[in-house]
Amino acid sequence: MGDSTVTTLEGREEAVRQPVAADTRPGFLRRLRTPRRPRLWFEILLIAVSYWTYSLIRNAVPEQRAEALRNADWIWRVEHDLGIAVEESVNHAVNSVTWLIVGMNYYYATLHFVVTLGVLVWLFRSHPGRYAATRTALFATTLVALVGYYLYPLAPPRLMNGGDFIDTVMVHQTWGSMASGDLKNMSNQYAAMPSMHIGWSLWCGLTIFALASVPWVRVLGLLYPTATLVVIVATANHFWLDAVGGMLCLAFGFTVARLWYGALPYRLPQLVPAPALKQPRPRPASPR
Repeated sequence: MGDSTVTTLEGREEAVRQPVAADTRPGFLRRLRTPRRPRLWFEILLIAVSYWTYSLIRNAVPEQRAEALRNADWIWRVEHDLGIAVEESVNHAVNSVTWLIVGMNYYYATLHFVVTLGVLVWLFRSHPGRYAATRTALFATTLVALVGYYLYPLAPPRLMNGGDFIDTVMVHQTWGSMASGDLKNMSNQYAAMPSMHIGWSLWCGLTIFALASVPWVRVLGLLYPTATLVVIVATANHFWLDAVGGMLCLAFGFTVARLWYGALPYRLPQLVPAPALKQPRPRPASPR
């Protein structure tokens, strides 16, 4: 009987010890993959550092001018073969309407920052449960775009040899493109594939369409990437196929978010519970 009692106690100790050891690592990963309430200071710091890093790496990619121009010629030939080489016609048509092309120049220079940050703020305030996953999709999209800039240097249409494209920022002397005028030495002019104007605007548009409750706002969400596509072509900053590259990068970003969180960002709960406050441990009674 004594041996039986000892065995039972040892079995209980082993049963208590094993689950603790087995759950340590999975529990940690589970916590990382569980949507949590975002912290404002951390998100501001993360976005600032991430964009600074993105700009630094993008501009550090060697400006392989000869290869970039060859790639642009190849893209232009492929689009002619496909019957979609209409960028030059769009560029000239829109440039003939001064107020329209000037507005597009400012659109190109500013809205991809303003709208993207605005959607991030909206997600942070109204959809905290979906914020981290949706932000992860955006960051993964941007990260894979950097790989594209390095592996496939591409000149924008306005810099093609022998082309008849109009650099609308230069012609109309508008503040705008980092790749024109006095700002051209601060930016890699041959990082056109993929187009992050399309990648980011489509991320914004899909997010607004999926999560907004007001119908006309959802429609605006769909119109935003459509308008951006027209703008990048009209200003001769991108080919149509650069937009396709941006869409593929976004698909990669959403795939990463889906694999990490186990669901598409928009299917996650809108709200997350506030973290429970830790209860103070009772102090041991002082000896009298």
